Amino acid sequence: MKPFRFQQFSIQQSKNVFRVGTDGVLLGALCSLSSPKNILEVGIGSGLISLMLAQRESSAKILAIDINSEAIELAGVNFRNSPFSDRLKTKFQDFKNFESDEKFDLIVCNPPFFEENNSDKDILARQQVELNFENLIEKSSQYLSSEGVFSVIIPSFSADEFVNLAMEYQLNLVRRINIFGIEGGSLKRNILEFSLASKDVEILDFTIEKSPRNYSEQYLQLTKDFHVFGK
Repeated sequence: MKPFRFQQFSIQQSKNVFRVGTDGVLLGALCSLSSPKNILEVGIGSGLISLMLAQRESSAKILAIDINSEAIELAGVNFRNSPFSDRLKTKFQDFKNFESDEKFDLIVCNPPFFEENNSDKDILARQQVELNFENLIEKSSQYLSSEGVFSVIIPSFSADEFVNLAMEYQLNLVRRINIFGIEGGSLKRNILEFSLASKDVEILDFTIEKSPRNYSEQYLQLTKDFHVFGK
């Protein structure tokens, strides 16, 4: 497969690892960064989100884990070929068994969101086979720093379920971004952010396209430091 080229890094891709997609780009560009020292990405895929965060926050050290050994190998190549390689680390790890002596200022994840089904496409990345919402929330609550942020992107139909589960583990919703695929269209995704500290909830709307195959000004502005856009 051809690499996906961004302005400051390239992503080698594989048919056996979840590819670069709009969800990952949105989470990498929109998730909150308040000078985090330590970032944990759960479910690394090709390494896209970690690379975007490394570009956005020059002082952060990022640990990216995945249960898929092929993803770890591929992301490792992408990390080593990037200008941020000294701050990026991969680990072959099941998050359900994750242990660390430190806590993280940002935990970020584009989680599997389909219930287990008969599809053979990207089973680990798309289906809740190895990691479900509750596993993800419970572990994240354990390793989030006192002022840290836990940030995910999920389909809008799962948002309320995710928020309610997070509350059971003392994670408070602090930011909700409503993502519309096209201007005037239906709500497609939510970026949800949580903290152990209780704060007022920030609610934002974001539209990807103003018409079919015509990006909105919001999207162009958001990704201007990442996408090549014909350069």
